[in-house]
Amino acid sequence: MLRLISWNINGIRSPQQGALSQEARNSAMTTKRILDELDADIVCFQETKVTRDVLTEPLAIVEGYNSYFSFSRSRSGYSGVATFCKNSAAPVAAEEGLSGLFATQNGNVGCYGNMDEFTPEELRALDSEGRALLTKHKICTLEGKEKTLTLINVYCPHADPGKPERLTFKLRFYRLLQIRAEALLAAGSHVIILGDLNTAHRPIDHCDAANLECFEEDPGRKWMDGLLSNPEGQAGSQVGPPFIDSFRYFQPKQERAFTCWSVVSGARHLNYGTRIDYVLGDRTLVMDTFQTSFLLPKVMGSDHCPVGAALNVSSVPAKQCPPLCTRFLPEFAGTQLKILHFLVPLEQEPVLEQSVMQPSNQIQVQKRPKKAPVCSTKPWPDQASSRRKQKDLMSYFQPSSSHPQTSDLNLPHLPVMMPHVTPETSEEEVMAKVVEEQAKAKDEKEVRTLFWKTVLGGPSPVPLCGGHKEPCVMRTVKKSGPNLGRHFYMCARPQGPPSDPSSRCNFFLWRKPS
Repeated sequence: MLRLISWNINGIRSPQQGALSQEARNSAMTTKRILDELDADIVCFQETKVTRDVLTEPLAIVEGYNSYFSFSRSRSGYSGVATFCKNSAAPVAAEEGLSGLFATQNGNVGCYGNMDEFTPEELRALDSEGRALLTKHKICTLEGKEKTLTLINVYCPHADPGKPERLTFKLRFYRLLQIRAEALLAAGSHVIILGDLNTAHRPIDHCDAANLECFEEDPGRKWMDGLLSNPEGQAGSQVGPPFIDSFRYFQPKQERAFTCWSVVSGARHLNYGTRIDYVLGDRTLVMDTFQTSFLLPKVMGSDHCPVGAALNVSSVPAKQCPPLCTRFLPEFAGTQLKILHFLVPLEQEPVLEQSVMQPSNQIQVQKRPKKAPVCSTKPWPDQASSRRKQKDLMSYFQPSSSHPQTSDLNLPHLPVMMPHVTPETSEEEVMAKVVEEQAKAKDEKEVRTLFWKTVLGGPSPVPLCGGHKEPCVMRTVKKSGPNLGRHFYMCARPQGPPSDPSSRCNFFLWRKPS
């Protein structure tokens, strides 16, 4: 059986761990624990947010696995995908990108299709964000037939409503992905597209599809309509779109099967999200070899949950990993020295002298240069001490001789002003005066405190939301526009269906400027 898992990890260097690991936090243990607990033959990560200059050896090279990375060449800490394969499922070829511009001469996957509709500059831009990684594997079916399986690990772009050019970029990336996948199919390879497609295909895959205007007319959903067969209708035929959504093939009616939730609104607590992570397989492969397709919503550590599938095939590992494998990178293969190698202290071997058999004290005597005796005019320590004795440290804190010295000098305590006591003053009068002065000091302190409270009023009390009468939470507007940077109050409960009384209410209040 071949088990595949895809996960948008939202930063592979510092995942929130969650249920995966509560102990070691270093990158080596983190990656190893994640891979072991996911327990898959091939694990595909999206949104790794690493570039080659910050990729460390413990993160890239994990015992028992061979890894492949695609980095963003346009921005640091952005996008990126990675594929980790067990040594028992090592690929025969691996390639970065969809266009073939970043392919090496040896070990590439090939089969690019007709890309004449793209300019070279456009192809380079689409592949420069590190959003696609291909690995080709040899598999063996239950009948003993050996076939080729190509995995396309993708992190598709997000279309920002405020940036129309990103929607165009997303649709062009979709088009390039489809051309490459269909070219691989035409060449006789089975194909699986898995990863974050950043589009919820059907209304059943979205928590609030009914309130979205023109949901079915979204260009991303239109593209998926042309790529995927309907599990209920066209799955058994050999006509129509070439790929199948494997999860809907096994669970066509399951509702609230989401894979992504808003972290800011806490929507995961009430399972109010979308399903934008997929395992798509070609029609023949899904119907003949897929045993199951599943989601892992209980696995924390990201705003996405892992998705996966199990196939009734066995992997035939390659004898040698392709050149794209990270263990062959110069910085990890030992052919390129790092600056740390020059800072490690080396163990010095003991220097052997000619007269080795001599005692150590004799050798030291021989090494010492002979100096002529010099007559010093300085007195010996006992003579110097008799002339001028060294002062003790406390001598510097004694009163100077120029001022009159008084013994047992008692300084008055400033905070407490004791009244002058005369023989004619009774004890009750003295105590009354003390109490009166203390009361005056207390009143003055309260006056000063009240004054500063009026000047520095502090933050205003947090208002209560209208729906639950609970303290609100303050948020900041981050969207560009006239309200950028303004603060507002809203219900602190997690986002959920409007019909759920335990979800967030619609309370909203601008914070008054101080």
